Amino acid sequence: MKQFLYLILLTTLILSCKNKAKDSSSLKTAIATKPNIVYILADDLGYGDLSSYGQQKFSTPNIDKLAKDGILFTQHYSGSTVCAPSRSALLTGMHTGHTVVRGNKEILPEGQYPLPDNTYTLAEAMKKAGYITGAFGKWGLGFPGSEGDPLNQGFDAFFGYNCQRLGHNYYPRHLWANKDSLVLEGNSGFKKETYAPELIHDKTLEFIEMNKDNPFFLYVASIIPHAELTAPEEIMEKYKGKFAPETVYEGVDDGPEYKLGPYGSQKEPHAAFAAMVHLLDAQVGEIMATLEKLGIADNTLVVFTSDNGPHTEGGADPEYFNSSGPFRGTKRDLYEGGIRVPMVAAWPGKIKPGSRTELVSAFWDVFPTFSDIAGIETPEGLDGISFLPTLLGDTDQQKEHEYLYWEFHEKGGRQAIRKGNWKAVKYNVFKGPDVPIELYDISTDVAEENDLAAEHPEIIEEMKVLFQEARTPSEVFTFNQETYLNVK
Repeated sequence: MKQFLYLILLTTLILSCKNKAKDSSSLKTAIATKPNIVYILADDLGYGDLSSYGQQKFSTPNIDKLAKDGILFTQHYSGSTVCAPSRSALLTGMHTGHTVVRGNKEILPEGQYPLPDNTYTLAEAMKKAGYITGAFGKWGLGFPGSEGDPLNQGFDAFFGYNCQRLGHNYYPRHLWANKDSLVLEGNSGFKKETYAPELIHDKTLEFIEMNKDNPFFLYVASIIPHAELTAPEEIMEKYKGKFAPETVYEGVDDGPEYKLGPYGSQKEPHAAFAAMVHLLDAQVGEIMATLEKLGIADNTLVVFTSDNGPHTEGGADPEYFNSSGPFRGTKRDLYEGGIRVPMVAAWPGKIKPGSRTELVSAFWDVFPTFSDIAGIETPEGLDGISFLPTLLGDTDQQKEHEYLYWEFHEKGGRQAIRKGNWKAVKYNVFKGPDVPIELYDISTDVAEENDLAAEHPEIIEEMKVLFQEARTPSEVFTFNQETYLNVK
């Protein structure tokens, strides 16, 4: 009898080891050949702005096809609720309690607060792994020539807007080509001849063609559909008059501030928004078509997502389009509508077509995921967890977060934590350390309508501790206890 039990135990152990070896082998097989990686980041596109996520007023067929051919994430979160800190979380693998850039901080005349020189970015890691790296679109993490300039943070090539404020205008007077300011003569003065997203897109495709024989990491940081709301006339014609009622937005169309940040006027903001998303979707389709044409689509991972929730600027009307989907809030909120974003990924032969996942993930997970794919060690000290097992369908190997954390340095200060199905939200933080904490059960209340704080004081006490422990002090973004106590 003892011998029989021993044989059963020995057989079980052997099978267990074989299964573990098989699981480990499946991951190694997936990254045996370095794939190209294309990461497409929309600007202020809401969770509900894709037809694959429920948009009813227009369709996004190319992005939907990406989801159909790959995997759709239902619980993916942006790095922040505004541009710069969201991108900082993405490129450093750290949430806004740890990443260097935690807010939108302007550096005049052009650019934002820079990533320091000692920051180790995702681009630097990919370059170390043997990838050619390119960034196209909007930067926002360091003024031209600063230590935060994209060429000083691991990118071999950059084309687009360095400054996110100047990225408000779609017919800019100049863009940046690596370290050179490229004057757009067709947009000088009050002229509007060169629509920047189209020019940036052309340069993006050129980068793919130039590097078809090398493994490349392509960061496509589109400025669509952030305000201002405008699109080329041939696309606008497809949508004019189809989204009544329209409310004219009166912006800045002349004077000394024109094309320096204020948004231009738009007679049909609904139509313009739909036209811009149409163009974004078409550009995704053209990227996919270029990969196919060059014969490298099968060895390329393509990810599409957005940097935060939908905006309400320049005449935008997220309520009309249900841009936040079933969630509460928009850009600058730390409710779900401000930070839960769409994400789809396709990788032929690796990601099962038509997959969906409820994995709770965030921007800071991208760094360790791409490190795994590139076959390099993930740096220590990151907040991210690789979701490569989920991409490959090996969910048994997928590690999960204890909690996610966000902080926001505008509108009185805001913080949020998601731990399991609990979501804690704290607004008006600068008023003092004892401002109320709201508590929601995301599993039953995705709209965050029912504050359960009074019913679960033990959870609130736990969240108070996490709000303190989740962050390190910042000399620039002074979101700390001393600040609270000294606010008058």
